[in-house]
Amino acid sequence: MSYGLSLYLVDLATVRGAIASGDEKLRRMMGGRFKRQLAHDDDYFADQIEQGAPTRYEALRAVIDGGPFDERWGFQYGYAYKMVCEFHGRSLFNNHFSPFRGSWLEDVDAGMAELGIKAVAITDFMYGSVPGPLPSPQDLPGYGEWSAESCAKALAQWEASTPEQRARLDGEVLEAIESCVDWLRQAKAREGYGIAGFGS
Repeated sequence: MSYGLSLYLVDLATVRGAIASGDEKLRRMMGGRFKRQLAHDDDYFADQIEQGAPTRYEALRAVIDGGPFDERWGFQYGYAYKMVCEFHGRSLFNNHFSPFRGSWLEDVDAGMAELGIKAVAITDFMYGSVPGPLPSPQDLPGYGEWSAESCAKALAQWEASTPEQRARLDGEVLEAIESCVDWLRQAKAREGYGIAGFGS
């Protein structure tokens, strides 16, 4: 089975602030922008919706209103929060991590550690959990964040690594790390911005 990461350059305070904001205008704007996607998602999860899961728009409403939540269907709120990040952020180029199999994320983390990059980990995006009060999905999506401070620190760690260290890495791992470094540079270029990532 293959997995993939969806990554967004965002102001993390803004996307977290949307949770329980009660911002009806934001909800309506998102409903309009993602109308086709909402319908597609409801088709995809039709079996779960028949069993009592909220529709994606109902889940989005709960995210913005701060509830009510049904913990049995945590995945719907996770994916609704992903829409919030997509609405407020910008998708990051991600061909090295979508799709991926096996221990690829761990392999890239190990390569970063060899270079001294320890402020961030790519596995954060697969094995973390959405912000409260959203219920944690029992399965997918995974969620993680790289704060603006972590991005700046990780970029400095990359810049402190040597060409010799980089040359010792597997070529594909190095290419994936260089992709991560590009994200870090984009985050640093926008004050207060970090990275929100979802794994599914």
